[in-house]
Parts: sequence; C-alpha cells; structure tokens
Amino acid sequence: MENLLSVKEAAKQLGISKYTVEAWLSKKKMQRTKVGRRTMIRESELEKVIIHGGQSPAASWQVKHV
Repeated sequence: MENLLSVKEAAKQLGISKYTVEAWLSKKKMQRTKVGRRTMIRESELEKVIIHGGQSPAASWQVKHV
C-alpha cells in the first residue's frame, strides 16, 4: 500500500507552505485522495509534481475516495 501524506506533510516535503498545496489542490494541479473527511496526498503524486515542474500530469482530476 502506498504512503499517504497530509497536506501539512506534503508541504514540508516539497518545501512550500500548506496554503500553496491547498491552492494547487483547488486548482487541480495536484490530485487529492480522500480518506473519510481528510484530504491526503499520495507519495507518488508528490513525485509526479516534482518531476513535472509543479503540476501533476494526471489524466483525470476526479477526487479519489479510499
């Protein structure tokens, strides 16, 4: 199973503020995974964002529920 990170943890790993991560999620630059009511980010999603210069190349921007 893949690691899931909170918005705060993802921001820390990327070296940006949690508000920037929330803005990217809102603008669909990063894909979120919902776990109950919590918004989580897959570790592989962070890698995609890093590789593709701040934007995930995900084909579908639908919210995934776990």
